[in-house]
Amino acid sequence: MRLDQFIASTTPLSRKEAKRVIGQGRVIVDGQPCRQVSTHISTDARVTLDDEFLALPGDRYLMLNKPEGVVSATTDSDHPTVLDLLPANLRQDLHIAGRLDADTTGLLLLTSDGQWSHRVTSPRVKCPKTYRVTLSDPVTETALQQLRGGMELRNDPRPTKPAKVVRVSDYEIKLTIAEGRYHQVKRMLAATGNRVEALHRLSIGAIELDSSLPPGAFRALTEEEINSIP
Repeated sequence: MRLDQFIASTTPLSRKEAKRVIGQGRVIVDGQPCRQVSTHISTDARVTLDDEFLALPGDRYLMLNKPEGVVSATTDSDHPTVLDLLPANLRQDLHIAGRLDADTTGLLLLTSDGQWSHRVTSPRVKCPKTYRVTLSDPVTETALQQLRGGMELRNDPRPTKPAKVVRVSDYEIKLTIAEGRYHQVKRMLAATGNRVEALHRLSIGAIELDSSLPPGAFRALTEEEINSIP
C-alpha cells in the first residue's frame, strides 16, 4: 500500500492532507522520516504521525519485548501492565496470547483475534515455546536428562512432557516446552534441585522475538508470522 493511502486509511485526513503531512516530514516509517508519498509500505511496517502509532482497521497482531516488572494483564491497580506500553489507539480489545510472570522477560504476543490467540495457547495445538534460562547453580548432566525425559512436579499428578534442552553455559540453558502449566519452567528446574535466576522467552512456535526490539518496544507481526500458527 502507498504511504499516502495508508495515512488516509488510518486517520481522518484526506488523501491530499495525507500527502501534505508526509511532505512536512511528520510521518516516520520504521524509525526514519519518510517524505515520499508514493513509498510502498509492508503490512508489518511501524508508521507514526506526530509520534502516534497508526494501524489499519481490523484484527491486530503484535509482538512485544516484555521488560521485567511489567505484568501480563489488561488492568492492574498496583503495577504497570503490558498494555500501558502501547499507544492508546492500539489497546482496544487486545488480549495476551500466553502470559509471562512479572519477573519474566521476552516475547509476548498480543492480538484482537480470539481464535488465533486460542490456537497459540491451546494444549491441543502444542505450540512450542523456547526460553533462555539463567540458573543459580551449574546445570548438571543428570538435570538435563531429567528435563529431556519428562519429570514429576510438586503437587502435580501428571509428569511433564519431554523437553528440548540445549546447554549454553554452566549457568544457562535453552529450554523448549509445549505445555503451559503454572510456573512450569521454574518448577521444572526446582525439581532438579536448581533455581531459576532469570527467565527470558525467545520464541513461540516459529515466531522469534525480533532482536531489534529493545525492552518495552513492539511491532506488528508479519503475515508469515501470523500464518505460522497452525
